[in-house]
Amino acid sequence: MPSNKMAKISEQMKRYINEILQREVKDKKVGFITVTACEVTNDLSFATIYFTAYGAPYAERDALAALERAKGFIRSELAKRMQLRKMPELIFKIDESTKYGNKIDAMLAELNRKN
Repeated sequence: MPSNKMAKISEQMKRYINEILQREVKDKKVGFITVTACEVTNDLSFATIYFTAYGAPYAERDALAALERAKGFIRSELAKRMQLRKMPELIFKIDESTKYGNKIDAMLAELNRKN
């Protein structure tokens, strides 16, 4: 379970990354990305950033590639905004929770129709 300090750092990092993606990254594929969660390790070595991308079915794959290309820029911009002794290495992952939630909703709706 993350500590209060790590939870605050994660939330602040999530907010800053969303801001950087919307205002400063030039790649158009990054404009339709929303960071949904951020998990920082206790030793600040790694930060796992979960995101969703809107658009075509392949948008998430393209967005992941764009984020990997912009990773260095995003990390340097975060370092300017956050006062941490060590800036974590960023790991980007597609957030599957919304798809999973939609699948469960569809299954429940199907069950309700049958009854």
